[in-house]
Amino acid sequence: MTLALGCIADDYTGASDLANTLTRAGLRTVQTIGVPADDLALPEVDAVVVSLKSRSIEAGHAVTRSRAAERWLRGRGAGHVLFKICSTFDSTDAGNIGPVMDALRADSKDNIVLVTPAFPETGRTVYQGNLFVGSVPLNESPLKDHPLNPMHDSNLVRVLARQSTTKVGLVDLATLSRGTEAVRAKLAELARSGIGAAIVDAVFDRDLETIGQVALDHGLSVGASGIGLGLARALVAAGKAKSAAVNAVTSAAIGGPAACLAGSCSQATLRQIASAEKVMPVLHLDPERVIAGEDEAQRALAWAKERLGTGPILIASSSTPEQVAALQSRHGRDAAGHAIEQAMADIAEGLVRSGVRRLVVAGGETSGAVVDRLGIPGFLVGAEIAAGVPVLRAVGAGKGEMVLALKSGNFGGPEFFSDALALMP
Repeated sequence: MTLALGCIADDYTGASDLANTLTRAGLRTVQTIGVPADDLALPEVDAVVVSLKSRSIEAGHAVTRSRAAERWLRGRGAGHVLFKICSTFDSTDAGNIGPVMDALRADSKDNIVLVTPAFPETGRTVYQGNLFVGSVPLNESPLKDHPLNPMHDSNLVRVLARQSTTKVGLVDLATLSRGTEAVRAKLAELARSGIGAAIVDAVFDRDLETIGQVALDHGLSVGASGIGLGLARALVAAGKAKSAAVNAVTSAAIGGPAACLAGSCSQATLRQIASAEKVMPVLHLDPERVIAGEDEAQRALAWAKERLGTGPILIASSSTPEQVAALQSRHGRDAAGHAIEQAMADIAEGLVRSGVRRLVVAGGETSGAVVDRLGIPGFLVGAEIAAGVPVLRAVGAGKGEMVLALKSGNFGGPEFFSDALALMP
């Protein structure tokens, strides 16, 4: 295997988003869960996205796991590695974007790294170094209140500088609009002044294409799926990857029971749950009982067993931001989050034992806990359900053939759960 592009994603739903973007751009793409074992049979592909659950763990562990993934990708011929982060730059002042970037930059020996979470298709743009969600700065949007990584500063130069050991600069939109040579000259100027990372503005898709062309001059870039789109288009244009429509998931139906799990507390997911209640049975877990150690998972599985034979179901642990804040205040952020994630993983494992082979999961942390528990080593990327969310067919799973959808909390329209199941026959 000789890869045109290697990618390291800091959570599983973000990895699916990126894999979907690369596939749409014409790259044959596989998403793996963790660094693949040497005996995992993978098809010949242009890109591999190694999914890590490293966004919210201790920074040192995130660095270790990310460097192991980079070594695996470089060993398969990847000349460029993208460290894929959330399009809302989810992190804290302690990391993990900065520490991982610093370590990977040292390994790649790059003088300077391009960084942008922009993805205009999904309403994420960067202007003068500030991240916007739609028409408002991130810190004024509903997305600022992530339960684990709240983002209350939209200025990414400041945010990254608080995490990184290197100085952080800016390539502004005016420079970007003058084309690749202007961007290269600006990066060289910044590097000469001792700056090791540059936030790059991007407002339009064409900006991503310029960034992608310049990024390939370097061994490493950092950003969301938008920069992945730019990299993919640049690779295709340079003849380093095939430009072909790829749908790695065959149309053969899986059949059998289907279930949805929702752990995200985003406003988008809360609306999606409300919509699902009109068309399928929905069970809301009691977070207090989960955190107290009462067996909500067994209650949920008993409830599901009575209904799986008649159609899809949805089990939700989602709460409003106010309810989440109250839970965290009483029990601690990490303890509350871990207890709920593990309960959802218990439920997923029980559903699969009951014959579920079509599973939709909403929420990055929830998706990570579920996929880890199910022991799925990788996915082939199939049809797009919504922007950033593809159908995934498990490869190398010991529990039989499965299709899944892993959704970041903010992604998808109001009918997402029904839309997903319609593409997972």
